[in-house]
Amino acid sequence: MKVLTTISEVRSACAAARASGKRVGFVPTMGALHEGHLSLVRTARSESDFIVASIFVNPTQFGPNEDLAKYPRPFERDRELLEIEKVDLLFAPTVEEMYPPGATTFVHVEGMSEKLCGKSRPGHFRGVTTIVSKLFNIVDPDRAYFGQKDAAQAGIIKKMVRDLAYRTQVVVCPIVREPDGLAMSSRNVYLNAEEWKQALALSRALQGVRSAFDNGERGPSILRSAAETVFAGIPQVKLEYVEIVNPDTLDPVCDLSEGALVAVAAKIGGTRLIDNIVLPATK
Repeated sequence: MKVLTTISEVRSACAAARASGKRVGFVPTMGALHEGHLSLVRTARSESDFIVASIFVNPTQFGPNEDLAKYPRPFERDRELLEIEKVDLLFAPTVEEMYPPGATTFVHVEGMSEKLCGKSRPGHFRGVTTIVSKLFNIVDPDRAYFGQKDAAQAGIIKKMVRDLAYRTQVVVCPIVREPDGLAMSSRNVYLNAEEWKQALALSRALQGVRSAFDNGERGPSILRSAAETVFAGIPQVKLEYVEIVNPDTLDPVCDLSEGALVAVAAKIGGTRLIDNIVLPATK
């Protein structure tokens, strides 16, 4: 596995791979890799010939009071994991490489970026779409792989790809969970044993929604209440939102016949976690 740190090196390596007829698969990450990330790499490997992963803790998607400074950065461990998974190229740029002095250009998907996590994290999705846009310009992948856990992010990136006519196909892969149901996240390392138990409220709340849906309930407000009841019994968990939305627009839905995304965000101690499920169409 090559480890490259400059844009020019990565562009050259990816161009050479494409010139030799290889399909380029790309997995962008912020490091602190877990089985969820590695599942993306394996899917990429099964569908592509030349696998590129990136590790870059992107400062523009963190707010002023968020966890940029303490975000986990176990680079050597991450590198070893990617090597085991037979990644061909790891792009690990510096902040200065990705944001040269005086950089003032951003990519912003209006409307969608202010929904779900965008309400409480202003500027977050602008940072995400800016860095993903830059990475797509550098790697120019045939396919790029993202996790369903970040469903709003995936929807916004898909919209960006459509609007800006990128040739890259966005592939969204299923959530990978711990044995107890907690969605895998790099931020789970912040949780102590008691907070981990409390964090299971997110997956239990979503299970409650799915159970009610499977039993025939189709009212969004009643389904939201099924989730909110779980959080009401665990005051240590501060619920931010439970939303039932169209996964492509992130707009609230009243008619569930075409399916819907049920998304939840909550804070446990100082750790903010998200999770979601997709309700199937019933037509």
